[in-house]
Amino acid sequence: MKLVIGNKNYSSWSLRGWLACKQSGLAFEELTVPLYGDDWDARKKEDGQLAPSSGKVPILWDGDGPDAAVVWDSLAIIEYLADKVGRDRFWPRDDAARGMARSMVAEMHSGYLPLRREMPMNVRRHVEGVAVTAEVRGDIVRILTLWAEARARFGQGGPFLFGTFCAADIIYAPVVSRFLTYGVPVPGFAQAYMQAVWEHPWVEAWVAAAEDEEWTIEQFEGAQTA
Repeated sequence: MKLVIGNKNYSSWSLRGWLACKQSGLAFEELTVPLYGDDWDARKKEDGQLAPSSGKVPILWDGDGPDAAVVWDSLAIIEYLADKVGRDRFWPRDDAARGMARSMVAEMHSGYLPLRREMPMNVRRHVEGVAVTAEVRGDIVRILTLWAEARARFGQGGPFLFGTFCAADIIYAPVVSRFLTYGVPVPGFAQAYMQAVWEHPWVEAWVAAAEDEEWTIEQFEGAQTA
């Protein structure tokens, strides 16, 4: 398998696809495509690795030639890999826990647009006193509420949302990054959860690689402070 990803400092969806590949336990080759470079528009049209997704990352290629499976979109990658290696590796076994985990993942996948827009992922940046709009505050409250419920109901088996590391943590890992970047104040239970995610060996490896990247994308460097 090979996974096409964007810049590790900025690409939240690439992080999710990459964590999904790590969670699968399968070997994969990692290919990085710098986002929004001078030749980005041309490269999207010409690069055969990007073509199936209209130039979006991540993209998982499984196999070679015309029969290769090509999967784009992070949630689709999670589900594809879960089918390959067993769904219990990605989702809680308990029906109620699995139902909540799937709902949380779907909500993150399709929602929280104000948070995404106003607090873009930027692993290297740390900002104090960010001006938070009412829409972003609503997203933050909703996320913390879901985290609290998951931890209270299903988190007894470990430090993650449903105890052990699963698809829900994969999907919310970039949110942890955003909260840390922009100094979002959170209650103690959320601090403990965020620390567990940030200290996960795979996340630590991603962060270290992001710190070593040389690219800067100015459009993701402009969060306003109060």
